[in-house]
Amino acid sequence: MFRDALIITRREIRDSLRDWRIVAPVLILTLIFPWIMNLSTQVAINFVREYNATIIPLHLIPFAVMIVGFFPISFSLIIALESFVGEKERNSLEPLLGTPISDSALYLGKFFSSLIPPLFASYLGIISYLIGLYISMRYIPEWVILVQILLVTAMESVVMVAGAVVVSSHTTSVRAANLLASFIIIPMAFLLQGETVLLFWGQYDVMWFIIAALAVAVALLIRTGMRTFNREEILAREIDELNLGAMARMFRRFFVGDGRFSLARIYRQDVPRLLRENRLPIFVTVLVILGGLVFGWVFALRFPLPSGVIDLRIDRSAFQRQLSMPSLGFLPSLNTQAIFVNNVRSLLGASLLGLFSFGSIALILLLAPMAIIGFFASEVAMLGMNPLTFFVAFVVPHGLFELPAAVLATAFALRLGASIISPPPGVSAGENLLHALADLVKMFVFVVLPLLLIAAFVEANVTPQVVLWFYGR
Repeated sequence: MFRDALIITRREIRDSLRDWRIVAPVLILTLIFPWIMNLSTQVAINFVREYNATIIPLHLIPFAVMIVGFFPISFSLIIALESFVGEKERNSLEPLLGTPISDSALYLGKFFSSLIPPLFASYLGIISYLIGLYISMRYIPEWVILVQILLVTAMESVVMVAGAVVVSSHTTSVRAANLLASFIIIPMAFLLQGETVLLFWGQYDVMWFIIAALAVAVALLIRTGMRTFNREEILAREIDELNLGAMARMFRRFFVGDGRFSLARIYRQDVPRLLRENRLPIFVTVLVILGGLVFGWVFALRFPLPSGVIDLRIDRSAFQRQLSMPSLGFLPSLNTQAIFVNNVRSLLGASLLGLFSFGSIALILLLAPMAIIGFFASEVAMLGMNPLTFFVAFVVPHGLFELPAAVLATAFALRLGASIISPPPGVSAGENLLHALADLVKMFVFVVLPLLLIAAFVEANVTPQVVLWFYGR
């Protein structure tokens, strides 16, 4: 398979190098832009040295190296977006798809050919920039930071190419592919901004986690492309059609099932069946909750709060006044409606973000509050109090309803985000996505919402009284 893929790769790279519209910008970004960035770096360093800000240049140069490497790989997105749909517009796709090789080899050949030239240009630009820095400033970067930037650059390029090849194989025009490319560009732009902050603050250890996350995204995107690529469907697809009526009918079929809608059947048959079918995402979500608690506990042991910050001796009158106060910023008021709306909004937002991150963001958003609970439980233990009492007072009353709701909503959001990765045989990615969406809506409406409503009532009316019973004075 790889031998056949390399044949396609050589053909595509040779054709790309013949196109001056690709070669000229890459050469400019590879040879001229590093020289411009070198001059800008020298000006910036000379400026900050006038104010004795010697620490700034140490963080400015790694950022500049990352920018020099990122601009050439941005052209990988353009090449990858035209990998299939561009061939179709040039009427050269049919002979290519008729090549006697497997779909996987054809996909990998297009993938490699879209990746290699821009990545080579990116590394060449980084080398040119570092050579210029050494000649002008005798600057040599730390090898760990350089390795991180090279790995991040490679991972970002692979992510963009893998996503763009998937888009190119499922659209019928370059214009449609360019519009869908925003789903690749926007997340990568946010990631680049986050990496900039980390480099300026010198948080280089966090870069390893970003590299690991990008590696996981690469594996998922390549798996998605190989599972969903089908040359017959590419040839048969003539126009990008958004048939909302057909989508609505398919969604209704998945949601209602065979026969008429029955609330009794949903609770007796559908909910138990969905729980059995989604044991794996539910198990993963529970593991994330336990991991969040452990992480918060360990973090508190490593970075304890100063003494006197936490005082669980609660004055009853002051506590009652605080309960009647309006909401403060992002915290809801302590009443049933406000808590219910806040929890529903949070879980719906996590489900939506999970759709664009293979479900990972939904897990991260659940991990954060669990880590906070574990953190404060550890702080309570270090004060010599029983952390189990803390859990029983502050978490258990409403958590008996809220935690199962959060687990179910997050687990089905995880399945929704992962539904396009590996659709079952004979099922398209879009059909599998609608099926997962129907199951999420069904579970959210008939199970999660009632649990959240009960939890909001208990949190507003029962939990404060339990807290006062344990810690009031």
